[in-house]
Amino acid sequence: MDINTAELLDLPKLTPRQAEILALITSAIQESGLPPTRAEIATCLGFASANAAEEHLRALARKGYIELTPGTSRGIRIAQQQNQAFQFGRSQQMSLPSGALQQLTLPLIGRVAAGSPIMAVEHIEKHVPIDPSLFSKGADYLLKVKGMSMRDAGILDGDYLAVHKTTEVRNGDIVVARIDDEVTVKRWLQKKGSNGMVIELQAENPDFKNITVDARQSNFAVEGQAVGLIRANGL
Repeated sequence: MDINTAELLDLPKLTPRQAEILALITSAIQESGLPPTRAEIATCLGFASANAAEEHLRALARKGYIELTPGTSRGIRIAQQQNQAFQFGRSQQMSLPSGALQQLTLPLIGRVAAGSPIMAVEHIEKHVPIDPSLFSKGADYLLKVKGMSMRDAGILDGDYLAVHKTTEVRNGDIVVARIDDEVTVKRWLQKKGSNGMVIELQAENPDFKNITVDARQSNFAVEGQAVGLIRANGL
């Protein structure tokens, strides 16, 4: 919302920093359906701590722009009376720093169609507000896990696997691989075979068989390395 839009609602004017935070909240909700956390606001806008973001949020609540729900990390809601004004003033909103929102979200990849890139637009179910830098190598996307083949590694059906997009992986890494247009999550083991290098994609559940492939197969590709895991019900 532009600062001047406050006049339409007879609300107190915002400071430039408050307007910037309000724009961030609005953009996050529009793109992912969820408001950012205090920590995400602090990271995006360069605050020293989440407490600084909390102070600005309380000021926005006092001025009637947002409503806060105590005890929840994403308990931020745009005040109901502003919905129409937000639509009116959307083109006049303060702009976020270039790429700021993208730095706080990751695309969630669902069902992958045969023969198309894993990060194709049609595979993205939504953008989840998570800072990629929270993971060891920096995640490029989240993959919705299907099945229980990696159960003993703590990766369960419905989990979101944070994936760093790369083709360079080492023995013992948990990888996302594509075989015959099927995407699978397994532990990587590369070894010498009688006819050259052989790759074994190992399951972490005795109920599932390992998958052996020839590294030279044209229908095989590494899509990335797992760098973190999120329980879906934790988002």
